[in-house]
Amino acid sequence: MYRVGIIGASGYTGVELARLLAGHDGVELSVATSRQYAGQPLSAVYPNLRGICDVVCEDVVLADLVDRADLFFTAVPHKTAMAIVPDLLAAGKKVVDLSADFRIDDAAVYEEWYQPHTAQDLLAEAVYGLPELYRDKITGARLVANPGCYPTSVILGLAPLLKAGVLEPSSIIADSKSGTTGAGRAVQAATLYCEVNDGFKAYKVGSHRHTPEIEQELGKLAKEKGLTVSFTPHLVPMSRGILSTIYGTMVKPVSQDEVDAIYHDFYADEPFVRPCEPGTFPATQFVRGSNYCDVACKVDERTGRIVVIAAIDNLTKGSSGGAIQNMNLMLALPEQQGLGVVPLFP
Repeated sequence: MYRVGIIGASGYTGVELARLLAGHDGVELSVATSRQYAGQPLSAVYPNLRGICDVVCEDVVLADLVDRADLFFTAVPHKTAMAIVPDLLAAGKKVVDLSADFRIDDAAVYEEWYQPHTAQDLLAEAVYGLPELYRDKITGARLVANPGCYPTSVILGLAPLLKAGVLEPSSIIADSKSGTTGAGRAVQAATLYCEVNDGFKAYKVGSHRHTPEIEQELGKLAKEKGLTVSFTPHLVPMSRGILSTIYGTMVKPVSQDEVDAIYHDFYADEPFVRPCEPGTFPATQFVRGSNYCDVACKVDERTGRIVVIAAIDNLTKGSSGGAIQNMNLMLALPEQQGLGVVPLFP
């Protein structure tokens, strides 16, 4: 049995990792770090884990941790990860990084949207952790950059159409709505109950940091360097889930049946992407707590566009579930192991 560690276990992605790992027969959670809650069981911070995961949180002292796990999840903010990951790799460990620090191929682009990058030598090695596109590379990787939640929904939504050359790449508009867990657990006025309840708002319009990640991966699919998209995120009054509605102009007219066939063929062997039946569309309540991405599209003959809708749980397929899917591939475990959670409904 493999031992795994979570660096940054007390955030929402950290506790989601712990929840899913508790049901995984192939690994043992041997390390969980949290400076704020050092010395306390993780189940004291998150009582939903009581009697299920009683690992004790400890401070981040890498010299004391590296020998106690075979693979580490770094569930820490950007900039923090790039200071930790090189030492973990130097110690011979595999890493799934849930920050943005290794998702962007070009250091200059990363620095334009984030801050100076201090581990640029690892960017060429890091594999973008979307198994539906990069499964073979993930299997042999020692560093996987887990995708962002918004990019996961947008990229999986558009991949079949861009790969088939059906859409004009320069026409893409992505309109995404997320639950408030996407903002993390730290207290901030914008995500307080009274600020979010009974409200629905756009934020970081034209400036969200997931934009270059989306553009990078869609550009690869479309084989168009320098591709740009219009991406607008919204905050909705729910705890978890993302619904992305994406618009693109058709290169030439295609029928609804043709587009439906493109999606079903593209995702036929993918265990966690579920194309909806014709005439039905995804909803966040049907993927809640699971590693599924539900996707559907509508050919709008009147406007010459295709409307794509994708739904994921931002904490699961959009973060921790995707990370465990990557871990399974890196450790040569069954890809679906520990991820057979049926969506929670109602």
